[in-house]
Amino acid sequence: MKRNFSRKVAVIQFPGVNCEYETARAIRTVGLEAGLFRWNEDPAVLDDAVAIVLPGGFSYQDRIRAGVVAAKDRVMDKVSELAAAGMPVLGICNGAQVLVESGFVPGLQWESVELALAPNIMEDRSGYYCRWVYSRLEETGTAWTGSFSEGAVIPIPIAHAEGRFVTENEKVLKAMKENGQIVLRYCDSTGVVDGSFPANPNGSMDNIAAACNREGNVVAMMPHPERATWLRQVPENLPDEWGRRRRKGAGNIDLLEGEGPGRKFFASLLERLKQGGVL
Repeated sequence: MKRNFSRKVAVIQFPGVNCEYETARAIRTVGLEAGLFRWNEDPAVLDDAVAIVLPGGFSYQDRIRAGVVAAKDRVMDKVSELAAAGMPVLGICNGAQVLVESGFVPGLQWESVELALAPNIMEDRSGYYCRWVYSRLEETGTAWTGSFSEGAVIPIPIAHAEGRFVTENEKVLKAMKENGQIVLRYCDSTGVVDGSFPANPNGSMDNIAAACNREGNVVAMMPHPERATWLRQVPENLPDEWGRRRRKGAGNIDLLEGEGPGRKFFASLLERLKQGGVL
């Protein structure tokens, strides 16, 4: 039986992902509907979706390298078709790796792989790294960032081993800068972009934490906004306004269930869909 995804955000569940349910819950906090789409369903049902999210985790156990097997899955042909037609698409962590391996981001030549998400390089170690970091909003023109102010400093968690945006072609980075395709850059708590660890937690070139295609409807983001959707998820020891809010909310369930710093990514989608007459 063909399922109905009309007016829903489709969260694609590949084997091995582990953030699909919390991502769907985060999407629902802004008033959007969300449904899980399993990789082996009929891709045609995605025609009725209003947006697509590829969640975090370890699709196909990250065999070969992160995201590459899922990027070859037949459902990505449909995602490519819809993304090229303008549907908003967000890849979070493993989802970002899938989008990069599919050639959707930066998409200078659509479906040509021009970037890589390489293994982390940190001050005294490499490999998997999980912590809250800061990122600075560089582009408000994407489908997923319109509710932010340009330059907003956003505390947000990362959790990955292969999250370092790199390219061998200097012209690719130059084009991305010229096109406004660098969406988030790692920074310190005051918004200063510092290329050294820990402000840049994985060695990503130009401190890139998220990038988009030229049109801005497809965003590949290594940090996890769904893990920063509620105030209760924010660490109490953050040295900023969000940390102060979290400390103030201690013991107050109503405050703790309020907005976290990552929710605006999903609120931005809602506003874009309304502006486009989709909702």
